[in-house]
Amino acid sequence: MTEPRTIGVVAGNGVYPRIFIESAREKVPGIRIIMVAFHDETQQETADMADEVEWYRVGQLSKLIKFFLKHGAMEAVMMGQISPSNLFSLRPDLRILLMLARVKQRNAETLFGAIAQEMAKDGITLLAATTHLEHLLPPAGHVCGPKLRKRQLTDAQFGFKLVKQTSAMDIGQSMVVRHGTVLAVEAFEGTNDCIRRGGELGLRKDVVLVKVSKPNQDMRFDVPVIGPQTIKVCVEAGVSSIAIEAGKTLLLEKDMIEALCIEHSIGVHAVE
Repeated sequence: MTEPRTIGVVAGNGVYPRIFIESAREKVPGIRIIMVAFHDETQQETADMADEVEWYRVGQLSKLIKFFLKHGAMEAVMMGQISPSNLFSLRPDLRILLMLARVKQRNAETLFGAIAQEMAKDGITLLAATTHLEHLLPPAGHVCGPKLRKRQLTDAQFGFKLVKQTSAMDIGQSMVVRHGTVLAVEAFEGTNDCIRRGGELGLRKDVVLVKVSKPNQDMRFDVPVIGPQTIKVCVEAGVSSIAIEAGKTLLLEKDMIEALCIEHSIGVHAVE
């Protein structure tokens, strides 16, 4: 008899891990979910969906790996954000400290990449963060809400080209533009604060949010995501259009996104 597939989930905050689990159970009958949850991050209702779960502090890599190995999770995914306050106040174990000593540049890609290498040493393969969620990656073209007008499409292409360059420098993956002018570039503050800043500077009119992946994006982590909260912040900030990268941006809670975009006349377009 074939053993059921087992996947480990490193679960941060938000709905991302829950949507993955729902989709994985639908696509792979009998799949076992082994979850590492984090205090002050992972939601309890997310943890309740797992077959096995243990709670840790951010930075306890050795315990995380031992837990996955104990339950036969030789594949894993990393999903959901970790708040900056927890990243700055993490309590690293010896394995994390040794790993950090080898990392020359400390950004999301290098740090998560180093964690993936540590997991691989024990035979655990880190899968793409889009695993079982491919249906939530829109192809090029109109996605939902009103279709973008010519001026908005021009701004979308303009912002796309520029934010690809800033993301390559690890500055951020989002940019707010209006009529060929850059209003805000995402940095450590995150997408939502970038949207608010850009909307205010754009006088809440014809403002376009552009969100992309990094060049040569490692799809195992830090994948661009749009969710209902993104749309709500755009409504508050007066952002009327969103341009995302086709095939590389996840739409979480897609039905709710579509309903909000129709209600508030926000157009979403996927750019290649």
